[in-house]
Amino acid sequence: MNLIVVVDENWSIGRDGGLLVHLSGDLKYFKKRTYGKTLIMGRKTLESFPGARPLPGRRNLVLTRRSDYAPEGCEVFHSKEELTRQLGPDTSNVFVSGGENVYRQFLEDCDTFFVTKIYQSFPADRSFPDLDQREDLEITWKSGVQEEKGIKYQFFEYTRK
Repeated sequence: MNLIVVVDENWSIGRDGGLLVHLSGDLKYFKKRTYGKTLIMGRKTLESFPGARPLPGRRNLVLTRRSDYAPEGCEVFHSKEELTRQLGPDTSNVFVSGGENVYRQFLEDCDTFFVTKIYQSFPADRSFPDLDQREDLEITWKSGVQEEKGIKYQFFEYTRK
């Protein structure tokens, strides 16, 4: 299973139900990595997408405690166990895509982590664990530094040892 996230230099990921900053290069990277794949997300993450609609070209799985939640174009699950049973044994094309609670639930199930690091800090109310502090992960790939709107960022791939 894979995980994809964008973090600032404090490993913050969001504020008020949205991303910290919108970078078109990161959004294109997200699309390139996840198109044709399965996304696992929480309800608030889905609702942060344009029009609160599922992303096209992907299987959108939503994990929520709300029993009445039934967005069109998504498969809704009410527990991690229920969702993972539906996935089956091959999770190589599955991407955990947020938010904070969903990331924490699936963190130990993932072997590959696609992380966009923004070299700036932003006010935030959601965070992600600092993968650089983990001894069981190593950086296996990184891009060159990108810059957009005066903000520098870089793509990293972490793999479980």
